[in-house]
Amino acid sequence: MTDRRLFRQLVESPDILVLPGVFNGYSVRLVERFGYKAAAISGAGISESVLGWADRGILTFDENLRACRALADCCNIPLLADADTGYGNALNVHFVTRAFEQAGLTAISIEDQVWPKRCGHLSGKAVIPATEMADKIKAACDARRDGDFMIRARTDTAATDGIPEVIDRLNLYGEAGADIVFADALLSIEDIATVAKNVGKPLAVNMGFGLIERGTTPLVTPKRLQELGVATVSYARMLSSAALRGMMNALEAFAPTITADKPTTRPDLMVPFGEFNDLMGLKTLEDLEAKWTGE
Repeated sequence: MTDRRLFRQLVESPDILVLPGVFNGYSVRLVERFGYKAAAISGAGISESVLGWADRGILTFDENLRACRALADCCNIPLLADADTGYGNALNVHFVTRAFEQAGLTAISIEDQVWPKRCGHLSGKAVIPATEMADKIKAACDARRDGDFMIRARTDTAATDGIPEVIDRLNLYGEAGADIVFADALLSIEDIATVAKNVGKPLAVNMGFGLIERGTTPLVTPKRLQELGVATVSYARMLSSAALRGMMNALEAFAPTITADKPTTRPDLMVPFGEFNDLMGLKTLEDLEAKWTGE
């Protein structure tokens, strides 16, 4: 079974699909090692970790595609890529879809914000007309060569127009061919339940893992989300936030050593060198080298 066929089955299963947000080699390898069946690449995570800038449309298509291709190459689980707004109109979306499919991704997500977009939990979002987004979804569906390459359509209208518009748009996008519909930044459990009950395609939501201060989507367990009718849930910020906290802790612990007479160590903050190399595929590289060089 291909990764794409597997991903489609996971999405369409009665059991909710949990998608940790990945953004670099460390995160995608860890997600695979911990037994998750698939992951969602965080465009925000790539922008922040690679470029050092918040998710405000600074990340370009080429930079995003390059990063996503590298992640797909170093793991064996299906990955959903964040294609932002599709980087233009329906014509652009055609080529963007082809590029992500050719790069080995399993699915892409396209959103209905105006460009430059911004993180779904930031204020000041604006959206394009629903019919324009529907045309983008049609273009994406027509562009794919593999029918199991899934298209996820996201709306950000919960913040701009309210739940009735969210439902109308997601159903329109489903009619245009989207395989998954994504309601971003819903404000309550009741909103999640209402949207899930009134859309015709598998519903995706995201969770902030309790880290978003401005009271957007409440933290709900996957079990409860499944009961509400949600098909997939993404934890886009969990690993990038944890990585940042870990680096801050390490730098804070190291600071006193700079002026100390004796070095101090904090093995509880570090991954042993051997474990680090094991995670990052050193054994595979050594086996390949030995195969070709005889050493």
